Amino acid sequence: MKKFLCPTYRHFSACVSPPKYVSVNTNGKILLAPYVISPSTEEALAKRFAPILQACSVHGFLAQGRQVHAQVTASGISKRCLLGAKILEMYVLCGRIMEARNVFYQLELRYALPWNWMIRGIILMGWFEVAITFFFKMLCSGISPDKYTFIYVIKACSGLKNARLGKFVHERIQLVGGKDDVYLASSLIKLYANDGCIRDARCLFDQIPLRDVVLWNVMIDGYVKNGDANNSIEMFLKMKNSDIKPNTVTYASILSICASEALISFGTQLHGLVVSCGLELGSPVANTLLSMYSKRKRLSDARKLFDLMPQADLVTWNGMISGYVQNGFMSEAMCIFREMVSACVEPDSITFASFLPSVTEFASLKQGKEIHGYIIRHGVPLDVFLKSALIDVYFKCRNVEMAHKIFNQSTTVDIVVCTAMISGFVLNGMNIDALEIFRWLLKEKMKPNSLTLASVFPAFAGLAALRLGKELHGNLIKNGLHRKCHVGSAITDMYAKCGSSYSQNGKPEEAIDLFHQMGMGGNKYDSVSISSALSACSNLPALHYGKEIHGFMIRRDVTSDLFCASALIDMYAKCGNLDFSRQVFDLMPDKNEVSWNSIIAAYGNHGCLKDSLILFREMLENGFLPDHVTFLGIISACGHAGQVNEGIHYFNCMTEEYGIPARMEHYACMVDLFGRAGRLSEAFKTIQSMPFSPDAGVWGTLLGACRVHGNVELAELASKHLFELDPQNSGYYILLSNMHADAGKWGRVLNIRRLMKEKGVQKVPGYSWIEINSITHMFVAADESHPQSAQMYSLLNNLLLELRKEGYVPQPYLPKQGLTETLGM
Repeated sequence: MKKFLCPTYRHFSACVSPPKYVSVNTNGKILLAPYVISPSTEEALAKRFAPILQACSVHGFLAQGRQVHAQVTASGISKRCLLGAKILEMYVLCGRIMEARNVFYQLELRYALPWNWMIRGIILMGWFEVAITFFFKMLCSGISPDKYTFIYVIKACSGLKNARLGKFVHERIQLVGGKDDVYLASSLIKLYANDGCIRDARCLFDQIPLRDVVLWNVMIDGYVKNGDANNSIEMFLKMKNSDIKPNTVTYASILSICASEALISFGTQLHGLVVSCGLELGSPVANTLLSMYSKRKRLSDARKLFDLMPQADLVTWNGMISGYVQNGFMSEAMCIFREMVSACVEPDSITFASFLPSVTEFASLKQGKEIHGYIIRHGVPLDVFLKSALIDVYFKCRNVEMAHKIFNQSTTVDIVVCTAMISGFVLNGMNIDALEIFRWLLKEKMKPNSLTLASVFPAFAGLAALRLGKELHGNLIKNGLHRKCHVGSAITDMYAKCGSSYSQNGKPEEAIDLFHQMGMGGNKYDSVSISSALSACSNLPALHYGKEIHGFMIRRDVTSDLFCASALIDMYAKCGNLDFSRQVFDLMPDKNEVSWNSIIAAYGNHGCLKDSLILFREMLENGFLPDHVTFLGIISACGHAGQVNEGIHYFNCMTEEYGIPARMEHYACMVDLFGRAGRLSEAFKTIQSMPFSPDAGVWGTLLGACRVHGNVELAELASKHLFELDPQNSGYYILLSNMHADAGKWGRVLNIRRLMKEKGVQKVPGYSWIEINSITHMFVAADESHPQSAQMYSLLNNLLLELRKEGYVPQPYLPKQGLTETLGM
């Protein structure tokens, strides 16, 4: 304290001889003796103590500030405006609002200054409504607000997101003659723009005769935040042609809208302009440019810019990591993260929230736990985005318990964390838990966003809870949220999967009808919605509806979309029309990895391994590098063709030659490869060699192979894991039960039935369907709902008679003799 107060005091003592009533002791205490103060002396004393109180405010010397306050109070001048306001300022800036309030009520409140400090202090505490109340109390007390009063009150309106109240303040400003003040205008424009009142913001902007760079920047940023790219660019060009020249803030703001495909060319031009102005390496501009190139998948340009920067700050490192992750370059993201740590740049919560998705890509639970441990040890703040990223990691690594633990330990839970929980539960097949979280957030008065809604509809589909899905769909229609494209796609997907009336069970009319309704409602289809609708057709298969969508794509000129065209290839292949798949592929003007992967998988699923491998070589010749999906299609093709050695070769080629780590689905494919060939011991060894815990899909593949080849012992082992990983899936119980029935082990069959009953597992009836003359016919066991069922059963009985003549003896699932013997009857 002496360092700041004593030199200050000595400075003023040198100018004016120290009065006898002031002394500073050796401990830095400031002592005043009682003295009769004249107004001129008060002003001199206030000026003398102003820097001392300022030092207390800036450096947080609250105890020394209180000493000054005590001495001033003892002198009897603390109630006077100049010095009293300085003491009030000290308490406000030290965050002691209650002590500030006590000082405030002891002052002469005839001037705006103490009111301003009190309103500012309340705003610093985040009590925006109280600040507004204080402002009205000021008006009612007959005190005229000044410029600084309005600045603080506008901040309170912004904190409340209340543009209507801001308009009242705007009227008061005009009444006192402050309508041309640039600083006040900037604050009001920002308030209007942030609250969506962009026309009011523009109207005010046009009324200001003399505009500075801050005013231009606030107006441009307002258009940017409201998603108005055209007016943002128009305002930028007007500024550029005016006397005010754009600065780094201007370029950072306008570049942020250039990530869309339509504006990337303009963004590149702006980059050139920035270089000519010498501003390209300034952090705000460089970081925005880096983000722009990353979002447009131009990672090479982003990396060049990154490497040119003389000193990358934390935001730059975070942007580069995020760019790699968003574009699927997980290995590169890991490398840049290691470079960041080596450069002694300390990661923050944004770093980890950006980087953690790369861990989920490789399903590396060990690495996820290591990062979590680092976060805890280094005290990295767990904001909602980092919490949701950690929850996502644990869910994708199948550690549901840890994900739930993070959620329960969270003191602050918002819609971002809840959305992560819902999507995580759905991913792990825990659809009831997902709906419980959704109910809970509604009960807590949280407002679901479009991502939350898109995450919850798959839970309805997984539970076949069509009624609940329809209820939520109806609510969304009332509120207009169904028009958001990814929400509409999730709804389409739900109808495509949900219930016996919809596409997964043979009638895609409802799903396709909803697809049409989305368009009629004014929605613009994206690749996601079209791909979802095509998926509904391919899962049937229902070629007729797929062709309708293909026609729609041709009419709307959507066939050039790489992802839609790839979904079309997949649909035709799954509907059995491989020639149409090839025609779609050959007619594509441009192709990417997804297109090549789709056609390779199409031939592979039809058992045409030779054609798949020819396409694979063509893909390489055209300069496309294979990814994990490419090899998944090839290994699957090897399995369908029975070429085990070829499958092993390409699995090793993927991991060793191309350095692509095997994922869960690759191991499942290898288990299927060995299983189809009857090499069950090798299939089991593959599971044992996995670097992470196998999921239900892997064990289910092994169980299916055991059923085909009659290996009951290995089937029991696989079932044990399946009953733990996916206890409500009736298919696994039925499969194991059928194996024991084939082996004549009726007691074991009944035990499995009892286990299903105890766990409340309901057997989902199987369906089959066929499309004839563009009409899809669906069949269920013992179903008589089809109009021609009598003729069908008559024909089936005739076929059974013919089969018996040929020596076929049908085996009942549980013969009466075996049942009575087992029950001891």
